[in-house]
Amino acid sequence: MTGLGLIAAVAAGISAPAAALERLPVLSLEVAEKAASACRQLAVQKAWRMNIAVVDAGAHPILFQRMDAAFLGSGDIALRKAQASANTPFPTRAFEELSFGKDHKGGGAMPGLALAPGVLSIPGGLPIKVGEVLVGAIGVSGSMPDNDEACAQAGLDAIKDLLK
Repeated sequence: MTGLGLIAAVAAGISAPAAALERLPVLSLEVAEKAASACRQLAVQKAWRMNIAVVDAGAHPILFQRMDAAFLGSGDIALRKAQASANTPFPTRAFEELSFGKDHKGGGAMPGLALAPGVLSIPGGLPIKVGEVLVGAIGVSGSMPDNDEACAQAGLDAIKDLLK
């Protein structure tokens, strides 16, 4: 076998397994910034002072923004909402409903869930998916929970065309 033939045989043997590996989508900083910007725009319109966190599929921070005069303590809450949503991958509102019941009436199906480490039972954390593949999550805190979730949803709406 000539040198070229040996190289071709080795390359063919390497490329087959490598081609079998799936390539999963990854949430970029650019997309995270666009989501945070849309969230911030809604917050400014509504006079909400928000903290915004975007994490990757492993729940690691990609971006954090604190708007002027946003509560300092809610920065950690925004990050925890994003991480809880990325780790499951469900909206944090689902944890609230499972923990406390819909509209907090009658208790939830899983009342102890609110005490589980890494779970945050407050709306405002939403997963970011490309199809069925989780690529990250956005968490927002600084206003009432429904407002936090509306702000996070504005961020998702702004990037939906990029998540295909």
